[in-house]
Amino acid sequence: MQEAPHIGHLIEAELKRQGRSVVWLAEQLCCHRNNVYLIFRREWIDTSVLKKIALALRHDFFADLSDDFRNTMAGDRDLFENAK
Repeated sequence: MQEAPHIGHLIEAELKRQGRSVVWLAEQLCCHRNNVYLIFRREWIDTSVLKKIALALRHDFFADLSDDFRNTMAGDRDLFENAK
């Protein structure tokens, strides 16, 4: 089974893709920029925090995770069926 996407890396990549700064995201989240850097290092995140980040960046990280989940499930199903 493949590993889940590193959510902190996904957030950091989207922030860079949009050309926005860490300071900008910190302002959107009402936190210090150091907290944003800590978010980038997280492999997992609370859904309420992810929702705030998703709204600030106008990017559906939940869909990204769901797509990965579906792909993983499809791969696992193929492995199971091929093992029969």
